Amino acid sequence: MAARKQELTTTEWEKVFAQAAAMGMLHVHLTGGEPLLRTDIVELVAAARANNLYSNLITSGVGLSEQKLSALVDAGLDHIQLSFQDSREAEANTIAGVNVLSKKIEAARLIRQTTLAFTVNLVVHRKNIDHLDELIAFAQELAPQRIEIANVQYYGWAMKNRDLLLPTREQVERSLETLARVTACDSQQAKIDFVTPDYYGKFPKPCMGGWGHRLMLIDPAGRAMPCHAASVIPGIQFENVRERSLRGIWEESVSFQMFRGTAWMQEPCKSCPKSTQDFGGCRCQAFLLAGDASATDPVCTWSPQRTLVDSIVQNANAVKEFPSPQSQFSYRTNP
Repeated sequence: MAARKQELTTTEWEKVFAQAAAMGMLHVHLTGGEPLLRTDIVELVAAARANNLYSNLITSGVGLSEQKLSALVDAGLDHIQLSFQDSREAEANTIAGVNVLSKKIEAARLIRQTTLAFTVNLVVHRKNIDHLDELIAFAQELAPQRIEIANVQYYGWAMKNRDLLLPTREQVERSLETLARVTACDSQQAKIDFVTPDYYGKFPKPCMGGWGHRLMLIDPAGRAMPCHAASVIPGIQFENVRERSLRGIWEESVSFQMFRGTAWMQEPCKSCPKSTQDFGGCRCQAFLLAGDASATDPVCTWSPQRTLVDSIVQNANAVKEFPSPQSQFSYRTNP
């Protein structure tokens, strides 16, 4: 992460949004970290609206006052995604590292009073997936149009805590039964999307629709990347929007060309009929698990490195309890 003084200015972000719109992009997702920490967040939303970009604020809800929300709506915000770590206060605070559940619930109440599209994101893992029915009921009470139930994806600090967070096969199967029961209910109002744990799948997810196919991520300091986790792969130079146009980066940069298409693929991906469907899986996951970003994603059934995932899953199903999670930060509550 870069220091705050290295972050793009409001004017620089406005130029990025204008270039994105000129290229035919449709959405801007304001995420983090926590985007509400930007003092110019209202101006950024207004810039997105001025360029006819659909704007989505992905937030913890902490710091979302009634006044700030009103200003965001007036600026043209289209959608808010509000994240929850749990429906139970103690468990939510353990994962978040700070006491914020009540603030999130209040943020949801404020959002409901607007005309914004509203998604609740529930992060599920070994410690809370057993009360998935409770989590869904909790989310439904917040009255969103959409509920995203997302099993933890193992990058960054989740990777360091993988043994603590990876559910057992039995837990995953029960969660799917719960989901089927809930979605079959006639009274179900919110649309529910479920992101399954990669390690229990037969085939990998299609890596943002393919590396360099449909998404550009601009980090706070202006680096342009093909996905959120791309910086974990060593040896890739990501160009900066301060130095080159978005179109130039998209069409010509080495970083975006590196895993675009199928020419880079090893076997069995190169001759696989699914190569243009899942694009060999996640490049970051391939590097983190196999040590080779060009390898077949080891979660794939046909990957030569699938035994790496099988071993991780076997360990998760054998061990019942794990130590406390590692945290990136130390938090101090105010008196």
